[in-house]
Parts: sequence; C-alpha cells; structure tokens
Amino acid sequence: MMILTALATLSACSRETPEVANNSAAAVGRPSAAATAGPAGDGATFTGVPKAKAPDYVGRWIGVEGMYLDVKHSAVPGRYRLEMQWDLDHKGEFKGDAVGDSIVFERNGVRETLRPTDGDATGLKYLAGKTRCLTVKTGEGYCRT
Repeated sequence: MMILTALATLSACSRETPEVANNSAAAVGRPSAAATAGPAGDGATFTGVPKAKAPDYVGRWIGVEGMYLDVKHSAVPGRYRLEMQWDLDHKGEFKGDAVGDSIVFERNGVRETLRPTDGDATGLKYLAGKTRCLTVKTGEGYCRT
C-alpha cells in the first residue's frame, strides 16, 4: 500500500505545469509580486525599493476652544494612535491608518479622515491664515503654530 501511495505522489509531481501566459511576470523573467515583497513591517522590498512612507504628523495639533489632537506612532508602521478632544464634550483615543497623505480612523462608528490643509480650509476663524493644519471636516481642524 505504501508503494502505491509513493508512486501516486511521484506521478503527480512529474506532471508538467500548465504554460504561463506571455504577459505574466514569470514569462518575462521577473519575479512575482509575492517574491519581491519584503517581510511584514520591514519598510522595503527585497529589491531594495522602499515602500511609500507614512506622513509624519506626530506631535500636538491645536484646535479652537481647548480642542486638540495628539498624534503618536504605533508599533505598526503606517499606523498612528490619535488622542483628541474634538468638541467641548467629547474626547477619546483612536487608531489611525496612513492612507496616502491622510490618516483614516473610526470615531463613534463613523469613518473619518484627517487630511493636510491650511487654516482657511478648516472653516474656523481662529485657525485662518495658518499653513500647517489637519482637517477632519469643516468646523473641525487642528494646526501647528
């Protein structure tokens, strides 16, 4: 019985693999995407091409009337820890993910996006004229001095 199992395994291994389409990476001598991707969190691929870096918004951002945003690095590359007070009655901590030049996070079941803007885009008179700001939506923004 063991001999039959071994023969069946060998015959399955000796079958020819189907022909690869001409436009595939293997057909033109390039490694597949899986072969070039680096280990998780290494910041680069095996070919030495760095991955896109997440924006560096780490630090304290000031809003109006006591509102603030503290952006901290997380242990996971491209992820942030956000501590914020977004109105007079609400504050909390959230996990944020870098998406392009923005940070996406979920607050109270709603997906929100912190995007880089100027103070005028916040819609807040106190922040008007500032140049380095992060805005969630009109009426909610945080700037650096």
